[in-house]
Amino acid sequence: MELVWLEDFIALAENGSFVRAADARHITQPAFSRRIRSLESWMGVELFIRTPQGATLTEAGKLILPGVLDEVGRLYRIRSEAQEVAGKVAKVLQFAATHSLSFTFFPRWIRCAGREAPIEAVRLHSDSMASCEQMLMHGQVQFLLCHGHPEVPALLPPDQYVSKKVDDDILIPLASPAASIDPSHSAIPYLAYTDESGLGRIVNHRLRGKHANLKLQPAFSSHLAAVLMSMALEGKGVAWLPRSLTEQEVVDGRLVRALDASWDIPLDINLTRPLASINPFAEAFWRQLQE
Repeated sequence: MELVWLEDFIALAENGSFVRAADARHITQPAFSRRIRSLESWMGVELFIRTPQGATLTEAGKLILPGVLDEVGRLYRIRSEAQEVAGKVAKVLQFAATHSLSFTFFPRWIRCAGREAPIEAVRLHSDSMASCEQMLMHGQVQFLLCHGHPEVPALLPPDQYVSKKVDDDILIPLASPAASIDPSHSAIPYLAYTDESGLGRIVNHRLRGKHANLKLQPAFSSHLAAVLMSMALEGKGVAWLPRSLTEQEVVDGRLVRALDASWDIPLDINLTRPLASINPFAEAFWRQLQE
């Protein structure tokens, strides 16, 4: 049994595709498939149903997934604790934050949090939602800062992680004035988020079944809100963009509302941590935020 097999198992369960999971794990698909087969051989059961459309968990796979998530996180926490005891871990707060919150929101928020909470040093890891979740599960960071929505549950097991709302945000359908969007007369070029984006999960949930009503015509996709914003600024279409990222562009008139306010999507900004204990420095920061 190897730890990488368990991490591969989680990646395939989350992505539902050998190609996407191998890409997320930064290895070739044949090598990834061999490691999944090795895990299944060690377990003595098949963990995935393989079809041309992708891979889904068998009943055995569904049964062990919560335990695998817990075990992988526990092993990485043990490593962090050992390094801390050995004096190899500085008093650094480690955050993973999605790109859309890293650019403008995080610097303002951490400055305000630092007025009350004990902060000596901060390290920010900025990536897609899927990668940030992996960093938290693997114990590489103590906290995950991301957008959330009450109707779209996080993929992290709720019995192993706890979240605290730290602010509000909102997704607004925006476009360049030059795009001349008229939803009543023509199809709308749509700038979409890809599957690994947390904002994409939320937008897809809220728009499910409504694409035809809006005549949305997919024109471009990315997991980065900043990339979609750039495309919108160039007049390429409509994107649901967070207010926290686009305030200046809206004030300057370079982005304008493309649809009425009924299409806005309210968001929470959440800070998530493991329920299991983290190092004392991070625990003190969390307690201060709670107070």
